[in-house]
Amino acid sequence: MALNELSGPVVLMGAGKMGGAMLAGWLDLGLPAQKAVVLDPHLSAEGAEALRQRGVRVNPDFSALETPSVIVLAVKPQVAAEALPAIRQNVGPGTLVVSIMAGRPLAFLESHFAPGTAIVRVMPNTPAAIGQGVSVAVGNQAATAPVRELATALLGAVGSAEWVDDEALIDAVTAVSGSGPAYVFLLAEAMAQAGVKAGLPADLAARIARATVSGSGALLAQSDLDAATLRQNVTSPGGTTAAALAVLMDEEKGFGPLLEEAIEAAARRSRELAG
Repeated sequence: MALNELSGPVVLMGAGKMGGAMLAGWLDLGLPAQKAVVLDPHLSAEGAEALRQRGVRVNPDFSALETPSVIVLAVKPQVAAEALPAIRQNVGPGTLVVSIMAGRPLAFLESHFAPGTAIVRVMPNTPAAIGQGVSVAVGNQAATAPVRELATALLGAVGSAEWVDDEALIDAVTAVSGSGPAYVFLLAEAMAQAGVKAGLPADLAARIARATVSGSGALLAQSDLDAATLRQNVTSPGGTTAAALAVLMDEEKGFGPLLEEAIEAAARRSRELAG
């Protein structure tokens, strides 16, 4: 379903970095500004005025609002229990509830809305801020094929969307793609620091590490080859890259086992946060 075909408004609850990026994407995809509603008491006066200038409704009387087609929950998870009861009465039988709150499972969300409400839980990541994120979603039993189609359109505004059928997989998704950008940024940081130790000026090391990581990511995104093949194509037998990879691919203390340990730690913490 195209966003401009929705009968009711799309309500964004929480207009922080991720929520704000999604809103900008929806408007760019053709959602009429008058159908966009933002609920965020902490939004700056400047930010609220900029949205109003575009025609977006900001912090209206929610009790008097027409039944939304979609409500996107982008508030901090720790305030969810007190924030959700205030919108329950506005969720109609045809309203889709989308949550991008970390650590709040479908069962928690379902407990705050009427039985049969279509709910989709999503784990996005920070490249959504530039429209290159990846979001992984899971729906409850009420999330039918048309509901998933609508959710995919909403998520497509900030990148690609993937679906899983087992909510338990969201913990692994969180560890890989949700936390993953931090791993990549750490790679650039560590490469720059290693370059300095190898004798490069700090500013030069930082620039070439950043360009190498971002350029390699772009190549990976645009290539039809998988990551392993691209790696092999860079590696000449007996060359400098092979020497470095011998260290990084050590079966006991190399990059692979270290990252496996890191991702398992992140997944374990995700399970703990979800209760």
